Order: sequence, then structure tokens, then C-alpha cells
Amino acid sequence: QVQLVESGGGLVQPGGSLRLSCVASGLIFELYRMSWYRQTPGKERELVARITTAGDTISTIRYAESVKGRFIVDRDNSKNTVWLQMNMLTPEDTAVYYCHAQDPIVRSQEYWGQGTQVTVSS
Repeated sequence: QVQLVESGGGLVQPGGSLRLSCVASGLIFELYRMSWYRQTPGKERELVARITTAGDTISTIRYAESVKGRFIVDRDNSKNTVWLQMNMLTPEDTAVYYCHAQDPIVRSQEYWGQGTQVTVSS
């Protein structure tokens, strides 16, 4: 059974930082494209950052325009973990953040974490 477990969310002041973690189990982590999405009430889930595998067909790292220069995505295949370092946070970054794993070949094979709340407020 595949599990993606996020952690690291919380309340932070504007301008602050948070580091989200996602630990995967039940899959061959190094083969999966890993992404972070976020969602706010009434809006669609949006891609925040993606980091691919060595054998993927698309670029290695991708960021949403709104987070470029502030967020950094990284992975350690030996730890089955992907991180999202979030810096210079603004209230507009407030959302539930979800970890996502997708087989880059069989794209219907995808999994979601349960989400972690990030609130940016003074």
C-alpha cells in the first residue's frame, strides 16, 4: 500500500519560512515524479513545484511562477523523501499543501498525501 505522509506545516508570519517534508512508502520512490500542490477553499488544486526522476522526459525541476525564487524542491531517494523549502512567505501562500507521486510512464498511477495546512498570517 502506497503512503505519502506530509509534515512541517503550521502558522508562520509573513516573510518567514517553513520546510515541508513528504515521506513515501510502498513504491519505488526513485522512479516517481514527485510534486507539491496546494489548494485553497473554492479553488482548484495548483502545482507548486515538481522534481522528476533521472529518466523522466521533462525538465528536472519546475516551479509555479508565483513561487519562483522563494521555494526550493528537493528529494533524497535514499530516504524516500521530498521536501519543499518555502521562504519569504506571504499570506497568498496560505493553503493546504499536498504531496503527489506519479509514475512518469504510467501517468494514471499516481498517489496523494493527506495534506498539511500552511497559514501565513501576522
